[in-house]
Formats: sequence, structure tokens, C-alpha cells
Amino acid sequence: MLSDNDFNFMRHALELAARAAEAGEVPVGAVVVHDNQVIAEAYNERETRPSALAHAEILALERATEKLGRWRLSGCTLYVTLEPCVMCAGALVQARVDRVVYGATDPKGGAVESLYQVLADSRLNHRPDVKAGVLAPECGTLLSDFFKRRRLIAE
Repeated sequence: MLSDNDFNFMRHALELAARAAEAGEVPVGAVVVHDNQVIAEAYNERETRPSALAHAEILALERATEKLGRWRLSGCTLYVTLEPCVMCAGALVQARVDRVVYGATDPKGGAVESLYQVLADSRLNHRPDVKAGVLAPECGTLLSDFFKRRRLIAE
């Protein structure tokens, strides 16, 4: 079940995604919440760092573990504007995140429902609760507008 807080935290992730776009990064934002408080946030930094690992989810999880002083993020929810990829879905399982809430689906790289269903795989030792499609139109528009601008610049 979704709450008003779920929408509020996703709006916060959307603000981070917009900051990523301003920095020339693919606009994905992520927020980790524990006890109804934001404990970590991030946006994509693959170009800025440069690092293939600098996805918003990975950076947010890393910051959350530093904040809590533990690698197990039980009791935490990750809000992210785009369906996590295989790498990020694997990290969510490993970190034992309780809940994942995401906006837009990713038909080319999503590992929650689009291409793979990593978070629902019963062979793994942890399966977070998943809520998909939260503010999906806003999340999708931010991404599609970003890529339209990049194509125009490339022409």
C-alpha cells in the first residue's frame, strides 16, 4: 500500500534527478528512508566521477550504510525514479533493503520487472517488497526530455 509519504519521498528523488540532468547526468535520483526520515540521497554521477558504478541507487546505499554504521539496511526503503538495473537490484538484495519504490520502468535495462525479476527471485536469500509506477509519468518525462535534448545537441 502506498502512502502520502511515498509520493513525497519520490518527489524528493525527482528533485535529485533534475539536479542530475543539470549536471549532464542521466536524470535518476534515489533516496533512502529509515524511520520515516531521509538518511541518504544521491543522483547519477557516472559522467562526473567517471565510474560505471556511480548509479544513484549504489551511491545512496553507500551513504545509508555510512549513516547507519551497518551494511544491512533492514528497515529501509529506497525510492528511485527509474527501475533499477541488474547491478542495482543485486545491491538492493545484498543490502537487505526492506522495500523498493520506483517510478518509471526501464524496458532496456530494468531488472525488477522489465527484463529480469531479480527482486522477486525465490532463489535469493532476500526479496524486498516492491511498489512500481509511483509518479511514473513525471519520472518518464524527465528522462525522455533529457534524451531528446541530447539528441538535438548531437545533431
